[in-house]
Amino acid sequence: MAESDNGWKFAQCFGDKGEVEDITEADIISTVEFDHTGDYLATGDKGGRVVLFERNDGKKGCEYKFYTEFQSHEPEFDYLKSLEIEEKINKIKWCKRQNAAHFLLSTNDKTIKLWKVFEKSLKVVAENNLNDGARPQNGRIQQLKLPKLTHHDTIIAAVPRKVYANAHAYHINSISINSDGETYISADDLRINLWNLNISDQSFNIVDIKPVNMEELTEVITAAEFHPIHCNLFMYSSSKGTIKLSDMRAAALCDQHAKLFEEQEDPANKSFFSEIISSISDVKFSKDGKYILSRDYLTLKIWDITMENKPLKTINIHDHLRNKLCDLYENDCIFDKFECTFSGDGQNVLTGSYNNYFHIYDREGLTDIALQADKSAFKAKRVGSAKNKMLSRGKSNSKKEEINVDAIDFNKKILHASWHPNENSIAVAATNNLFIFTCV
Repeated sequence: MAESDNGWKFAQCFGDKGEVEDITEADIISTVEFDHTGDYLATGDKGGRVVLFERNDGKKGCEYKFYTEFQSHEPEFDYLKSLEIEEKINKIKWCKRQNAAHFLLSTNDKTIKLWKVFEKSLKVVAENNLNDGARPQNGRIQQLKLPKLTHHDTIIAAVPRKVYANAHAYHINSISINSDGETYISADDLRINLWNLNISDQSFNIVDIKPVNMEELTEVITAAEFHPIHCNLFMYSSSKGTIKLSDMRAAALCDQHAKLFEEQEDPANKSFFSEIISSISDVKFSKDGKYILSRDYLTLKIWDITMENKPLKTINIHDHLRNKLCDLYENDCIFDKFECTFSGDGQNVLTGSYNNYFHIYDREGLTDIALQADKSAFKAKRVGSAKNKMLSRGKSNSKKEEINVDAIDFNKKILHASWHPNENSIAVAATNNLFIFTCV
């Protein structure tokens, strides 16, 4: 197992380890999510499949093994709008476990499904009336025996328990389960709906920013999440770079936010790209609910929930790309939606970049550990190399300026990642591969 001088090491990789050219679009991982215990891990892909992994107790450290796979969504066609609906899984969220079964929500652009995953015993008939002890005599059966079933095998079954459909006119970008364990929200570009997990044919619209005249549309909702402790609070981010905290106790329609987190831009820095790069692609609460993490194209920001006017810390991720925004606009990379996440203890944050690099920062932004999820990882592990080129020491801001921008492969990007809730272990999606890293 290759180890770096910062303590992080590559542990595992799942997925086809072939060349990038051989990868089909359907195999590209589109979401990654640990459950609340960290013993299970889910991925969704563009082909509509959900793959679950289970912690391998037989191995030391944080290693996983394949658990089950099922087809969650199929491609559909909206005949009214002449619109094709992709099967791609946008988000997966685990429900807190109540019994032996697992429940999880998965969504594509239009439809959310609640899946039940459980162990099912397969039984076969071991004894019946055709056995020797019950042969008919003179046309009569002397002894009637009930068939006996014996355990044959155990399979992992996945069945959809609820389908929450027809509630969103626009693409669903977020789902978030409430701390009460009974409700969840789903967000699209213009609306946020509140659902009861047990009721699939009714939802309540709690945020609606759609203008009467669509020509007056100035912003869209980009992400939404429930507060981890207070079941009445949730936040949502917008393409204008703002985060709004809403309280469901205040009104049925939460258009009037309780708090607005926004950093005013210096007018001198305004450019054609200002609005695009300020759009927030992801927001997350810390586990204790005291901090908010937001990611836009160039920066990662950490906010104190009690301070609205400016973030506690702004971490520059892509400073070296500021002069390449025109090229990034041309190749659509400027619209890439990078996710972000807190560590379980809230002391560190994680987000992705290009060339399959991702960064781990402490909450003060003093340390930057840059790791690369690349196929050289399992090659290095296979040949027993102790030098793993994908694990490098964190670089200071001055060294970031030295990055050769022309050598960056913009097709290789870490958009999706999840941090283990209780340990320093992370799961990272790199195209069609799932990488597990741990810190010793």
